[in-house]
Amino acid sequence: MSQPADNPWLHRFALLTALATLGLIGIGGLVTSHGAGMAVPDWPNSYGYNMFTFPVSMWIGGILYEHSHRLAGSVVGFLTLALALWLNGRPAAKWLRWGGFIVLAVGLMAATNARVKLDNVLFLCGTGVAGLGISFLWPQHEPGSRRLAQFGLVALLLVVVQGLLGGLRVTAMKDYLGIFHGTLAQCFFVLICGLALCTSRWWKQAITAPPSGIVPVQVRKFLLLTTLLILGQLALGAAMRHQHAGLAIPDFPLAHGKIWPATNAAALERYNSARLDTRDFKAITAGQIHLHMTHRAGAVLVFSAVLACFLKLRGALGADHRLTRLARGWFALICVQAGLGIWTVLSNKSADIATLHVVVGAVALVKGALLTLLASAMFSARPMASEVARPFVSQAG
Repeated sequence: MSQPADNPWLHRFALLTALATLGLIGIGGLVTSHGAGMAVPDWPNSYGYNMFTFPVSMWIGGILYEHSHRLAGSVVGFLTLALALWLNGRPAAKWLRWGGFIVLAVGLMAATNARVKLDNVLFLCGTGVAGLGISFLWPQHEPGSRRLAQFGLVALLLVVVQGLLGGLRVTAMKDYLGIFHGTLAQCFFVLICGLALCTSRWWKQAITAPPSGIVPVQVRKFLLLTTLLILGQLALGAAMRHQHAGLAIPDFPLAHGKIWPATNAAALERYNSARLDTRDFKAITAGQIHLHMTHRAGAVLVFSAVLACFLKLRGALGADHRLTRLARGWFALICVQAGLGIWTVLSNKSADIATLHVVVGAVALVKGALLTLLASAMFSARPMASEVARPFVSQAG
């Protein structure tokens, strides 16, 4: 009998899905940083083509970023579907069979509609036939862990919602939908990385080893609070990016030459008239300045909180404990993130630097979430840990 933590291919596949998700977040950051969110104005098609048959010759300018983002999102969606089915084992075969049958039926019905292009019909029919075929070859094992199987389905639900939000952002042309789209991407990334961790041999070793020291409940709660604080900071960053107003505050460490800039009508007129950027940004508003300053204050708070987490873990477990070492790496990552934030301002919001800022922020969020999960599982949640490590039961013996 094999266990999730002992199945190297399941873990590798989960890890591949996590890496693909991080790449997708990076491409999404490039789309926003380059203002290419509406470069392809229709969805789910791309200029009338099925997105998988869209001519490469048309991948130019902003279309390259937006269309690449759609394709990368499709890849992540496919990987998440496969991961969720894998985690659910034998019962997933009937889902594949029914899903394939439904998609095939939709494709055949679409073939009767003259307004539906042939490439869309062929895509639907091909996908349906593939699902039906794979369902008869699906491995016959029971889910190794009901908890992991459920989280796999949650991940699948999230990736579907994420795709719909991305599509609505295009069809409804609402910038605020991009904020939810970006924030949900971070949450989805955390979940996928959690699945990758819980299917690893390292996880099983960590949760079954005798506890070496004690992490007080208050410290575990502080780890969770700090992780949520980082998520809030990333949501603020998403709100800033999707306003398409450029840098509301172009200097650092001061803000328009002051500790807290003025936001009256005369000051706003002065700020906007002094802008020399040739990019087509919207006018700066008082709300955007307050949002930018809140983001700066949040950065100081996150920096202090992560440092406090590291110091608390070192005091409770010692400098050489694995959780302390992870927290040290977490703090180093936050230092890099802070530097990238400053660089984003000083580079006048260079697209590449701003995107790297987004990517490192996502990794910092995941680092905090996994550290919180490990601290909880190693010191307070042994029943949950043993549930995650429950074995697969192979029908083949």
